[in-house]
Amino acid sequence: MTKTSPRYQDKPRPAAVDRQYFAALRRLSPIELCCDIEAGDTTHVTQSIIDHYTTYDEAERLKHDIGPLELARTQELILRYLLPAPATVLDVGGAMGIYAFWLAGLGYAVHLVDIVPHHIEQARETAQQPGSPQLASMRVSDARSLDFDDDFADAVIMHGPLYHLPDRNDRVCTIAEAGRVLRPGGRLLAFAITRYAGLIYGLSKGHVFDPDYHTMIRNEVQTGQREKPPPWTSTFPNAYFHHPDELKTEMEDAGLNHQVTLGVLGPAWMVPDLDASWQDPEQREIILDIARFTEHEPVLGPRLMAVGRK
Repeated sequence: MTKTSPRYQDKPRPAAVDRQYFAALRRLSPIELCCDIEAGDTTHVTQSIIDHYTTYDEAERLKHDIGPLELARTQELILRYLLPAPATVLDVGGAMGIYAFWLAGLGYAVHLVDIVPHHIEQARETAQQPGSPQLASMRVSDARSLDFDDDFADAVIMHGPLYHLPDRNDRVCTIAEAGRVLRPGGRLLAFAITRYAGLIYGLSKGHVFDPDYHTMIRNEVQTGQREKPPPWTSTFPNAYFHHPDELKTEMEDAGLNHQVTLGVLGPAWMVPDLDASWQDPEQREIILDIARFTEHEPVLGPRLMAVGRK
């Protein structure tokens, strides 16, 4: 297998994943697993994130509140920048395959990659349902060390890794690895969370008056690091939130040509009683229109997407 990443091949690999994690990987047979993750390797996995997503239902999140808007806009932006089907797409950090199965149904050859074994178990269950689109492959793997050949894919979609890796070197390494597996001219669609997401959300919900939440968002705005969230929240245990300029620089430092950074939601998600408004066709179109005409101001919303080209 040809697998080199010229700018990062000499970078020391992070600390080993614990035995419990590897045992979980092996229980997934016959799912295709990443051959790079073996006991004794120095691949780092944040166990707290695996634990978080083992109990947190990501699919359920997209069914209410901000979720349907995020889903619709993410699909819209993905199709804007993908080549026509049957292009080959890697969905890296794709959870249980919400976008992967959708794209497979449109005729794309989609390979689902996620670090959380429970997500791949859920994807396998989805694939077994009658009439389900079929993925080209699904595997547990680390975004920093993808088990694919150089120049393999027409596009890489990347959701979780860039906000679940607090260390900048890890994020740049992850983007470089996406660049390695992309064919010349291929595109990376890299999703991130904006620096001000927790602040804006906390203001809208009144959480900013909680001392622990206030301390958390102050640190986020100053450093980008989400640390020590109050126990009553259901958020990530730790994360990194980007300023749009940072994401552009990380992409360029990883060797890709940055094309554009867009807001996914803009301020449209702040509509009072978003669930009710989304059910009204006319109001839904207004919400989507606001997200579209504010997309070039990505700091106005909680999520952004950067497009890079190899």
